[in-house]
Amino acid sequence: MQILIAAGIISAILTLFFFGRSIRCTRRGKLLRACGSSFGGISSLGITLLAGLLLFNYLTYSRLTAEQVVSRVEFQQVGTERFEARLMIDGERDRFFTISGNEWQLDARVVSWKPPATILGLEPIYKLERLSGRYADIDREKTAVRTVYGLADTNTVDVWEIARRYPFLLPGVDAYYGTATYVPMADGAKFDVSLSRDALIARPSNMAAKQAVGAWDAN
Repeated sequence: MQILIAAGIISAILTLFFFGRSIRCTRRGKLLRACGSSFGGISSLGITLLAGLLLFNYLTYSRLTAEQVVSRVEFQQVGTERFEARLMIDGERDRFFTISGNEWQLDARVVSWKPPATILGLEPIYKLERLSGRYADIDREKTAVRTVYGLADTNTVDVWEIARRYPFLLPGVDAYYGTATYVPMADGAKFDVSLSRDALIARPSNMAAKQAVGAWDAN
């Protein structure tokens, strides 16, 4: 974050310098220099706006300091291979989804850093990306109804996407990857979902979930 703030401040100062110089050159009749300064001002203004957008998007991600619970999920069966999922994230309103299948999957995006970003105190960041249903049987997975829900807001500029497509713009990025966890659904089952620096982990938190996972492991 400090890198983005510094880049934004420097480019903003350069924007003011170039535009100020362009005005002075125009008043003195030095139109060629005025055009060159205007181009420099427009370029630095673009960098300022990009840094601002990246900083805003960075703040929409959550910090990952160690393995931590990032969400809780509860299920109620509402039909054959249909469940209502209640997704609970601290600091956010609970969300409800109708999911088809006999298993559920949660996906997340993770961005970690390397020096000099780590020297500036940047921690890995993450964002839960989607919640979906799936089927244990491959044939059912190919032909049955699928349900997928996006969990992250759609942003024009996204830190994860920039790191993946244009790594030279974020030289402090060490890794940018997707991670997912999937386990069975069952009526009344509750799960805690933790995220470490390596992966999402879904752990059963009540007997219904433990029995579902136990039966799943036995197959």
